[in-house]
Amino acid sequence: MANGVLAVIIGNRDFFPDVLVAEARKDLIKLLGEINIESVMLTPEESKLGAVETWQDAKRCGELFKKNADRISGILVCLPNFGDEKAVADSIRLSGLKVPILVQASPDDLDQFGLDRRRDAFCGKISVCNNLRQYGFRYTLTYEHTTSILSDSFRKDLVSFLQVCRVQHGLSRTRIGAVGARPNAFNTTRYSEKLLEQAGISVNTIDLSEIFGRAAELRDGDKRVAQRIERIKSYADSSAAPAESLLRMARFSAVLDEWMDDLGLEATAIQCWSSMQKNFGVNVCTIMSMMSQRMMPSACEVDIAGVVSMYALQLASGRPSALVDWNNNYGADPNKCVFFHCGNWAKEFLPDIRIGTAPILGTTLGEENTVGALMGRTPRGPLTYGRISTDDLTGTIRAYVGDGAFTDDPLDTFGTKAVVEIPQLRSLMQHICKHGFEHHAAMNGSQCASSVAEALGNYLGWDVYHHCA
Repeated sequence: MANGVLAVIIGNRDFFPDVLVAEARKDLIKLLGEINIESVMLTPEESKLGAVETWQDAKRCGELFKKNADRISGILVCLPNFGDEKAVADSIRLSGLKVPILVQASPDDLDQFGLDRRRDAFCGKISVCNNLRQYGFRYTLTYEHTTSILSDSFRKDLVSFLQVCRVQHGLSRTRIGAVGARPNAFNTTRYSEKLLEQAGISVNTIDLSEIFGRAAELRDGDKRVAQRIERIKSYADSSAAPAESLLRMARFSAVLDEWMDDLGLEATAIQCWSSMQKNFGVNVCTIMSMMSQRMMPSACEVDIAGVVSMYALQLASGRPSALVDWNNNYGADPNKCVFFHCGNWAKEFLPDIRIGTAPILGTTLGEENTVGALMGRTPRGPLTYGRISTDDLTGTIRAYVGDGAFTDDPLDTFGTKAVVEIPQLRSLMQHICKHGFEHHAAMNGSQCASSVAEALGNYLGWDVYHHCA
């Protein structure tokens, strides 16, 4: 994923040494170039040293940002010295930008408190944040109160901030497809379209009968169908899947892709049972997995809030997500449990991916009608998990998020599965149950919980619990 474009404000105050500003500008250009971030900031020809310290500077800066508003994903405020807090806040107000803001302040050195190198940015950052709050802006802080521009700590802050920007920007203009009605047995996948719409997340619907009807009209030799059969075969081991099942999956995929393209959809949630098996004769888990792998997340059981959760983690990490059940305890280990689904996880999670059946659904729907469910095991690695939920009772959107790890502990079962280790798992389960969250969660092979929590809580204004923060 592209790292994006940041609007940069370098704050200055006239009675502090100008050399600090010149050095900061040089270091910023170096750092942003190294991590492939494009910047929009005043040049030394447009203001003294390209910094902002007066009302005139603020007007020029605001106009520059306004001209580039469609490209800018976030604002970086850099304080090489105390800075002029009003000029910083005025620049942002005049730009009209509604994007995340990161505030950085450079540290003083103990042997450089003379007039030629004194910064006082430790104090200036407090003043800038005070003004940003007065002006009604939300903002993000670096981990350390003061941090050098070229330090490893600030580099991590900046990478995390870019994740925040992607989540805030992506979720606030998302278009999702709901394919079919939720399974009647699953009240847990209820959601509020209106609350999501208010947050910028639009839901578009289609009945399964429309998909089935259009799929039936496609001829066996249709180029679109033939192409998708080949994609399925190259995606996963399909040796156990009958040709007729592959054909049905390919037809479903062709119709779904066309519908998504027509409406500009970025994600889907599909009624994966029981109409799919009864009326179409397959599971479409493989198709959903392929979409998630292509960064178009797809959730089962018409779990719209679940796929929003998947998309949030994907936006932050730049990697595919999957929807899981908090499914089983792992023996007597208090901090381990089993993730499971029958299963539609992206290929990234399943190095041993193969197409099989869904034995649990097969007990009532006929296992021969469940071909298309995937099988595989997620190996050891990093984990971020999370869940977004619409709470109609309070008219709010709530979420939890946290980091953990996939483990290689032995596990003998079918479907798509993983053993995970999560610090203080008992308290997390207490929070999930006491606050009425769903049994589904999103997972991602990364460690991005803090960025997701910052984006959802600080910038989208949702009620967020960051486990073990």
